[in-house]
Amino acid sequence: MRPRSSNLVARLSGVTVAALACAGAHAQSNVQLYGLVDAGITHVTGLRQGSVTQLASGIMEGSRWGLKGTEDLGGGYKAIFTLESRFEVDTGSLSNRPISGTQVPDRIATPAALGLPNALAPVVDQVNASIAGNTLGVNLANNQFDRQAYMGLITPVGAVLAGRMYTPDYEISAAFDAMETQSALAAGQLAAIPAGFDIRISNALQYRIQTGGVTAALMYGFGETGNSSSNKRFVGAMGMYKGDGYAVGLGYNTRNNELGQKSLTTTTVGGWVNVGPGKLSAVYSRHKDDHPSDLSALPALVQGAYMNALKQRFDLFNVGYRVTSGPHTVTVAYTNRNEKTSYDADARSYGVAYTYALSKRTDLNAVLVRFDNRKNGQAAPGGNGYLGGVTRAAGVDSTSLALGIRHRF
Repeated sequence: MRPRSSNLVARLSGVTVAALACAGAHAQSNVQLYGLVDAGITHVTGLRQGSVTQLASGIMEGSRWGLKGTEDLGGGYKAIFTLESRFEVDTGSLSNRPISGTQVPDRIATPAALGLPNALAPVVDQVNASIAGNTLGVNLANNQFDRQAYMGLITPVGAVLAGRMYTPDYEISAAFDAMETQSALAAGQLAAIPAGFDIRISNALQYRIQTGGVTAALMYGFGETGNSSSNKRFVGAMGMYKGDGYAVGLGYNTRNNELGQKSLTTTTVGGWVNVGPGKLSAVYSRHKDDHPSDLSALPALVQGAYMNALKQRFDLFNVGYRVTSGPHTVTVAYTNRNEKTSYDADARSYGVAYTYALSKRTDLNAVLVRFDNRKNGQAAPGGNGYLGGVTRAAGVDSTSLALGIRHRF
């Protein structure tokens, strides 16, 4: 028995499969309510508060509910929509903060770290309070359908979608990450602060097609910021081939900042192959951001220092092996972040995840992960639905143990 695909990959693949399969003789429409509830206890070491034990929502996957609908228009055409909202099981809210709270990374925490005189400490404190308040967390704007909100038309030659969607490069990362983005063991946990992936994009158009074993997508995001169409403009593409017992894929995202300058750009290549009783996965991504976004409004006295401190250039490599036997699934994984900037925030993570399926919809999960923050690395483990944040200081390691239950409906 092979491991099940991640929900993200399954949902996205469903769009392109439907694009080929739809050919109704009778016009039909339906709306489905679906969702996932994930909660448990986590214990994380190495934080400013010491070791923290808490109830968390979204250990393996972020808790969510959604509506999706289809209308068969006949002739190989379908109208579809998806509206998906997150929620926090522990609080009932739409947003959350990292385990480390509003603590900013050491790279921007003090004037000295930024290469500024101590006389500018009040300005630095004010800017850091704004950064923490506006960016350290998930869905801080409390948008109702923050996870996904799109509609589209499926045709005999592909699907055209419009709205807020997962980006092409992130889709490749999710498909070939050994944990398929689940839990603190996922590769993206080492690229969380500052954000090293554009996971979703709003105001986007996407074209998707699947033929044989090939799936491909093109995405364009309208920046809708300022007076230029290039401001915050997004472009992404991906291609994936799935054969008998193996798959490979390549993805690319690039986004401009609010001034129209080229900002976060990521390129990802990955693959998996069935080996023995399980699946061996590997994914490599390159991340570059020489013009970080949303800093143009900072005071001129400190703007350049923050721009330099928040630049990103790093490579991320993840490899892992997953085995499923009856109700038991075990995954081991290793991720390495190799920093290319002068700040040198290298880090690596490794650990094991175990899932016991009580039924097709409900499972128990246990995840043990170690984060080794070398040099100036400061990553703290979180979960699929929330950020871990940062450890108490650069170079401090962290260990996470999470025990939870997940139910799909």
